[in-house]
Amino acid sequence: MADEILDRVRDVVEGQIDFDGQRRAEGLATLFLAISALAAFNVGYQYQDIQKAVYIGLGGTVLTFVLVVPPWPFYKTKPVKWLPAGAGWQ
Repeated sequence: MADEILDRVRDVVEGQIDFDGQRRAEGLATLFLAISALAAFNVGYQYQDIQKAVYIGLGGTVLTFVLVVPPWPFYKTKPVKWLPAGAGWQ
C-alpha cells in the first residue's frame, strides 16, 4: 500500500520534459525573474519602501517557481524518441 502511494508521488514529481520544454522553462524563468526584479526595484524606489520591494521580489520568485518547476504538459510537446537499449552498439 505504501509502495503504491510512493510510486504515484514519484511519478508526479519525476515528470519528464523534453529538450524544447527545458529551453522554454529556462526562458520563462529568466523572463519572469527579470520582470519581478524590475517591478520590485521600481515600486521600492517609487515608494521608498524596501519591504514592498522584497515582497514583490519574493512573489515573483514564487510565481516563477510555480510556472517552471512542475512538469506541466506544455513542456512535453516534442518528446524525444530514444533508441532501444543496446541498439547502437554492434
